[in-house]
Amino acid sequence: MYITSREKAIIELIIKTSGKHTALSIASSLNVSARTIQRDLKAVEKIVNEFGLTLTRNVNQGLVIEGKNEQIFRLIQHLTNSEPIDEPPQEKKLRLLLAILEEDVYKTQVLAGYLGISTATLTAYLDELADWLSLFRVELTRKRGVGVELHGSEADKRRALAQFLLQYFHEELIEKLFLLEKGKLGEERILHYFEANDIRHVNSIVQSVFTGAPARFADSGYLEIVLHTCITVKRSLSGFPVKRMELPETEVTAEYGLIQEITIRLGQTFDCDFSEGDILYLARILKGTKWSGAEAFPYDSIVLAQMIRNVIKSVSEQLHVDLNNDFSLFQGLLAHMEPSLYRIKQNMESYNPLKEEIKSKYPVLFMAVKNSLEEVFTDIDQFSDDEIAFIVLHFGSALVMQEENFSIKALLICPTGIGTSKMLKSRLKKEVPEIDVIEIKSIKEMSEGANLKEYDLILSTVRLPFINAEYILVNPLLSEENIVTIKNYLKNNIESLTKGKHYLEQPEGGHQSQVSLDSMLEEIRDMQESIQSLIHNFRFYRMDGKASQEQILASMVKNAEGDQLLTNPEEVLQSLREREQKGGLGIPDTNMALFHARSPNVRTLIFQIAHLPKPCMVKGMHGKEVVMKNLLLMLAPDELSRREQEILSLISTNIIETEEAILLFSSANEDVIFKKLEAIFTEYLQSHFKINR
Repeated sequence: MYITSREKAIIELIIKTSGKHTALSIASSLNVSARTIQRDLKAVEKIVNEFGLTLTRNVNQGLVIEGKNEQIFRLIQHLTNSEPIDEPPQEKKLRLLLAILEEDVYKTQVLAGYLGISTATLTAYLDELADWLSLFRVELTRKRGVGVELHGSEADKRRALAQFLLQYFHEELIEKLFLLEKGKLGEERILHYFEANDIRHVNSIVQSVFTGAPARFADSGYLEIVLHTCITVKRSLSGFPVKRMELPETEVTAEYGLIQEITIRLGQTFDCDFSEGDILYLARILKGTKWSGAEAFPYDSIVLAQMIRNVIKSVSEQLHVDLNNDFSLFQGLLAHMEPSLYRIKQNMESYNPLKEEIKSKYPVLFMAVKNSLEEVFTDIDQFSDDEIAFIVLHFGSALVMQEENFSIKALLICPTGIGTSKMLKSRLKKEVPEIDVIEIKSIKEMSEGANLKEYDLILSTVRLPFINAEYILVNPLLSEENIVTIKNYLKNNIESLTKGKHYLEQPEGGHQSQVSLDSMLEEIRDMQESIQSLIHNFRFYRMDGKASQEQILASMVKNAEGDQLLTNPEEVLQSLREREQKGGLGIPDTNMALFHARSPNVRTLIFQIAHLPKPCMVKGMHGKEVVMKNLLLMLAPDELSRREQEILSLISTNIIETEEAILLFSSANEDVIFKKLEAIFTEYLQSHFKINR
């Protein structure tokens, strides 16, 4: 028998003061409305009836529980030993969302009764849900005499449900999945929707399919794909398939095969069929999850790689720190950004449970990263705070810090009175948490000559014609417009605000000092061998005008075999073909294409260029056709050290770093290209070993 804490409190009050408490006095004691108590008394009546007791009112409307003493004693024992089961508002909203997803139309009275809430509370919940669903292009309508309806595609409804679960029940989902795997979950139904057995089957199938996959999941990515798969099973069994026409065209070749294998096994387990739309929907979800480990992108996606380098450069300039040579940061961002950009472009919401904590802990870094992303990724309308927070974590890790060592100090000039000043200061602290210190001064103190250089920001509630400094005029009640102006000022002046300030230095005895001599020597050897291999084995070919792209590649690979750089040229060519099928290789806005692959048949790092007298068309990295006049070949062994990956990435991003670099690599001038490669490697070594010219 379930009982809420309020029902328990009502029963205890009635038993202790038999006949003295009315519904109104109980409402006053429990600090709720009399209507709420009247509704709860119906549930209380059912509970006492279970013990052979009755709930009655005396002549003064005082509430009494009547019956045998032993039955009242049993009720008291039950209350003492029972744990109240209260359903928090978010759980009721989840039940509400699930109810309207399962039915075409739902009457409001029926919904209110089902949730055990008043129609006023239901209206508030429906308003909040309507706002939430609109983010996913799902419309919630209410019509008198008809009821509550949802309008939107099945794919959008599933995404809305999944994100609601991830946002409000993230920790609970992780805990339930963990207990399920350990066989320690006692309950049969999870979050009012999923059968524990169903989740167990889905989890087992997803795990087994991805065990042999070429990339690994982050925990959040794994939870996301299991959740979406469970929702797909439930909705398919309920007769709500995703229609193919609901999904725009997108490249999900690799993901489609994995999801197809999962749905075939699920179909056998649950005896149901999945539509083509269901499979494509899950493939798109998979493409947008964090399932590609950093090692999967050593030198692919060179356009994205260059944009990420620009983001790192911009953040470095704003914060006066140099992160440009941090390959670990670059590699981590490259692995994160590919699925992240896909999610944003496909309007797939992401949820970061640490968002508020990250914004609070690293406010300045958050602003700097936001600025840089908007500056570099101009084709993206907006990065959500959840996405920015994920990226901030990468930078936070690279800066090896516990807290930001920045303190933004504001001066507040408010002559309208102490009370107003304090209220304005409190509002500023709440609305603009980036400001750490706020000092209040009067007009008199200002006229006596305050040192304005001490402050990063000056705010005033009155005009200040007598000071020679930039200030922001604000309303004493701090309007929304004022808040936006202050935030924009901070955002646009990060570089000057952080000048002369710094992040906490890494403590002595930190990671750097713990690197062993053997590890350092191995890294130096890796760098030396990699650079020597690329320099010594660089080749520049001028090809016959009649040769096709396939013949040119075959010829270059055959020559590399002759130089004993690789074995089984046919298998290496096959690796190159497979890579070409996965996505375009033409570099946008250039006449170059980068053909690259990793293969166990390749013995060392190889970078070579072939100039074609007759240009040909190839698919570009942006999905459009590119005219290729220069074929760049980059090959590497299957297993690469961190330094080898870094050096290959160095070449690929330098190719398009500047207009000058693009012209140089596409110039067909062997000497100039060779000197550029030497310069790239020289600068790389100088930055790592602090060599002076």
